[in-house]
Amino acid sequence: MPLASLPLLADWPAALLRLLLPLRCLVCGDPGHDDLDLCRACLADLPWSGRACLRCALPLPDNALIVCGSCREEAPPQAATHASLLYLPPVDQLLVRFKFHQDLAAGRLLAQLMQRAPPPWSCLPLVPVPLHDRRLRRRGYNQAAELCRLLPMPVWQGLYRRRHTAPQSERTAEQRRENLFDAFDVRGPVPPRLTVVDDVMTTGSTVMEIAETLRWVGAEEVRAWVCARVP
Repeated sequence: MPLASLPLLADWPAALLRLLLPLRCLVCGDPGHDDLDLCRACLADLPWSGRACLRCALPLPDNALIVCGSCREEAPPQAATHASLLYLPPVDQLLVRFKFHQDLAAGRLLAQLMQRAPPPWSCLPLVPVPLHDRRLRRRGYNQAAELCRLLPMPVWQGLYRRRHTAPQSERTAEQRRENLFDAFDVRGPVPPRLTVVDDVMTTGSTVMEIAETLRWVGAEEVRAWVCARVP
C-alpha cells in the first residue's frame, strides 16, 4: 500500500462522521466551513479581539498605549489578559447557549475559535474558573472547565470555589469584587505560572480575585485567557 494512502485511511472515522453528521453553522444553519460548525459568511463576521490593553484585554484605539488608563492607575493582580473574541454578535448568543442552555456544540465551536486566536505567550498550565458545587450540580457542567477540556493543553485542577456566591450579573464592578471576596482557595502545591481560563470577562472581578488568591498561595505569575471580552 502506498505510504501516501495511510493518512487517508487513518482519517476515515472523521470522514465517516462528517458524512453522517455534516457541519452546520450554529448561527444561521448554512453548511459549515473550514472544519467548523460556522459558515463562511458567519466566520468572516466574527468579532475577533484586536488591539487591547495588555493587562485587562479592554479594546483600545490604534493610537493608544498598550495599557489602558485604569490599569496604569491601578495595575490588576494578573500580569496579562488575552481575549480571543469580543462579546458581540454572534459570539454573545453562542456563549449564552453554551453557558445556560447546555449547548455543548456551541462550546466546542468556541474552544476551536479560541485555538485560532491564542495568547501571544506560553499559557501552561490552564486553570478553569471553578463553580461552587451547588451551582455545578444545578447546571450540570462548568463552562470554563469544558473549554479547558477542549483545548489541547495541560490543566491544573487545584483551584476551587469555597463559598457559594450570588450571580454576578446586574452588579456594579465594586459589588462584583465584594461578592467574590475570599470565594476561592486551592488544594495542593501551586504551579509557579498559570493561565486562568473563563468564558466571558466583563469587569475582570473574577479573574482579579483568582489571581490574588493564586499569588497569595505562591504563584509567581498569573495570566488570563478568556473566550470573549465585553467591550
